[in-house]
Amino acid sequence: MRRTRTLTAVLALAAGLLVGSPPALAASTPKSTLAADTYTWKNARIDGGGFVPGIVFNRSEKNLAYARTDIGGAYRWQESSKTWTPLTDSVGWDDWGHTGVVSLASDSVDPNKVYAAVGTYTNSWDPGNGAVLRSSDRGASWQKADLPFKLGGNMPGRGMGERLAIDPNKDSVLYLGAPSGKGLWRSTDSGVTWSQVTDFPNVGNYAQDPSDTSGYASDNQGIVWVTFDESTGTSGSATKTIYVGVADKDNAVYRSTDAGATWTRLAGQPTGYLAHKGVLDAKNGYLYLAYSDKGGPYDGGKGQLWRYATATGTWTNISPVAEADTYYGFSGLTVDRQHPGTVMTTAYSSWWPDTQIFRSTDSGSTWTKAWDYTSYPNRSNRYTIDVSSSPWLTFGANPSPPEQAPKLGWMTESLEIDPFNSDRMMYGTGATLYGTEDLTKWDSGGQFTVKPMVQGLEETAVDDLASPPSGAPLLSALGDIGGFRHTDLTKVPSMMFTSPTFTTTTSLDFAETNPNTVVRVGNLDSGPHIAFSTDNGANWFAGTDPSGVSGGGTVAAAADGSRFVWSPAGTGVQYTTGFGSSWSASSGIPSGAVVESDRVDPKTFYGFKSGKFYVSSDGGATFTASAAAGLPSGDSVRFKALPGTKGDVWLAGGASDGAYGLWHSTDGGASFTKLSGVEQADTIGFGKAATGASYQALYTSAKIGGVRGIFRSTDKGASWTRINDDAHQWGWTGAAITGDPRVYGRVYVSTNGRGVIYGDTSDTSGGGDGGGGGSTDPTPTGACTVTYKITNQWSGGFQADVQLTNTGGSAWSGWSLGWSFADGQRITQLWNADYTQSGAAVTAKNVSWNGTVAAGSSVGFGFTGSWSGANTKPTSFRLGDQTCTVG
Repeated sequence: MRRTRTLTAVLALAAGLLVGSPPALAASTPKSTLAADTYTWKNARIDGGGFVPGIVFNRSEKNLAYARTDIGGAYRWQESSKTWTPLTDSVGWDDWGHTGVVSLASDSVDPNKVYAAVGTYTNSWDPGNGAVLRSSDRGASWQKADLPFKLGGNMPGRGMGERLAIDPNKDSVLYLGAPSGKGLWRSTDSGVTWSQVTDFPNVGNYAQDPSDTSGYASDNQGIVWVTFDESTGTSGSATKTIYVGVADKDNAVYRSTDAGATWTRLAGQPTGYLAHKGVLDAKNGYLYLAYSDKGGPYDGGKGQLWRYATATGTWTNISPVAEADTYYGFSGLTVDRQHPGTVMTTAYSSWWPDTQIFRSTDSGSTWTKAWDYTSYPNRSNRYTIDVSSSPWLTFGANPSPPEQAPKLGWMTESLEIDPFNSDRMMYGTGATLYGTEDLTKWDSGGQFTVKPMVQGLEETAVDDLASPPSGAPLLSALGDIGGFRHTDLTKVPSMMFTSPTFTTTTSLDFAETNPNTVVRVGNLDSGPHIAFSTDNGANWFAGTDPSGVSGGGTVAAAADGSRFVWSPAGTGVQYTTGFGSSWSASSGIPSGAVVESDRVDPKTFYGFKSGKFYVSSDGGATFTASAAAGLPSGDSVRFKALPGTKGDVWLAGGASDGAYGLWHSTDGGASFTKLSGVEQADTIGFGKAATGASYQALYTSAKIGGVRGIFRSTDKGASWTRINDDAHQWGWTGAAITGDPRVYGRVYVSTNGRGVIYGDTSDTSGGGDGGGGGSTDPTPTGACTVTYKITNQWSGGFQADVQLTNTGGSAWSGWSLGWSFADGQRITQLWNADYTQSGAAVTAKNVSWNGTVAAGSSVGFGFTGSWSGANTKPTSFRLGDQTCTVG
């Protein structure tokens, strides 16, 4: 996926069970003194949706693998369920750039250790520097080493690598290739500290487009991979021979033969190309190099593949096809570690008619292709492809040969054969992660089967969300793959929105009193930028663009669906009756305004632009600027009107150098009152009211009480409950939020790379917020139930979740849970509670924000620990002087 959207001053960016992931990187975050609720967080399943530029298998432990994404964080493979577990959800608002992962490294000496080099942009779009995250529990928790420069997980060249590498003989030594002319860096203390390798002679010089004034395409792509020759070292001593790839077409590969003390350009190497990958087969003494004339991941016109004999210095061109016949670069390079003479590579930049995968079983002397032409345009495939688990991967297309749907892939910069299983291969594309488990059928003349191996890896950027009062519970507007209608949040929808299929949907809305009427707008290279549905988003038809439209912008549907107001990119605000067969220009409102509708009066629409709120009472024909003052002066604002009450408007937004927060109007925007307790707010949404409450629940991504988080209010904003925790932050969540009008407590949260997150409360009673009620007795005496679940286990370590439920008749205002381990387990990190451990005995106590537990409600915490011999679950838990039932 070509994700180049930015998070600028206006913040214009667009799994499985996630409960219990540890709060890595968040230790310094102040704890909220507000009320808190225990939520279960999951993804609305899409299965994929974004570019997977890196897949890393551990070389010493079977089934241990990681994937990195350009904006959506890192994941670990779960062999038992064939799913991916997200590892970086604890990245918070201020460090949102650390959701871009430019490189991963898994330690073959100690498989519990894993490292991630993080940072999204090297230009001004990301204000923060990069970092190297290190984990000793397979990414369950992290520590961070800040770097004095930026990293570019979503920059050009992000498919090259891996830029981060661990010495396979002495794992305290790591190298990191930096962009932007910052050179080669080294750590000798397992990633705790880093220093530049000052003797490394070349910082790189290649930029995709040196004339790009934004700094995005003009950045020097720098040092792009590091590869060790493990045969030149012994356990405990540093590996002597190291190869480094540099973004320099004339000097692409360097070598050290003295453990990094000195470096020289590798003699006789090809020129005119960038080496995307350098993969070493130590058994046969070959370094394989995949070359392209561009940095990727979506550009490349010519390429070559070379083999370097490490003992003799002989270079051999082993390109699968003649250079003259390439229209792509080579990447996705891998060696079968069970049969090192087997090598594979990809034509990563071949979009049309399809990507190509090449395979050799004789160290590159001869090659076969994943597909070939019989008689053009007909082709014969060595594979079958089954996307029944993610049927939207056809993109609703029915192309003419030689193109096929679904495609084998595109942007295929990462392809890896499982080092323990010659039949398993995984590779990343621009929209998913594919794999096969019968790869060797390629060699025997059969067809191997390609399927998505992506469940749990959710990587989409969310621009807008809607939860209608009837029909599908969730409609989404997404970057790159348009958006979906979820009738079941736990299942992958059969298709994204089509007719037309937008590359990115920027805004959508439904008619509040007629939810079957839905409108969406978005970006498309050619064709209309607006579409309508009369069946709640199940089927669509294109509208007609007014003159000058160049992009989606924002759109609003009248409460009864009789008319629409559209603020597209490229021209001014427009309005129409019916379904947009003709449009008229609205007056009194500036171009680029954000537009929304009143949810009761079908002729009332609202707009906002540069500190001014605008109101139309004639269906969008004319707008009048409100006299309301003190609103944010910038355009980083989202606002919504409350369903069921005319003129009830909530507005969130601002910037740290000006007005910032949450405002409420009860007179249709004529005046606004700023909520004094909300320091910052970026989104606002509504959901089903709590039991006994007279006002709908409010949801916001905000800073309240000094804490950044996702908050809910059931009393019109008088008090707030933080409903996420430090383990579940998902970077930037400022695009959209909505509650569910049918399910109390359910909230849908937008992310910029982790898809649509939804949360459900443990407070099944639907009680209100505030945290002031309940028993004043600090020692709970009522009945309790405990559920103890081991969520992950590996050699010497494990992760567990504990849920404590108040099954008594009165609330707790504090709790202390004790148990003993039978096998000498030790807690290494615990989140969402304070704890002490003495020998086998453990006591976990509430923190300031989760001590109040209503009758019938639950509170949860999680931890990582160590074990040896056995890891028996505790069989008895005590709450104060009470023994809890074990669930």
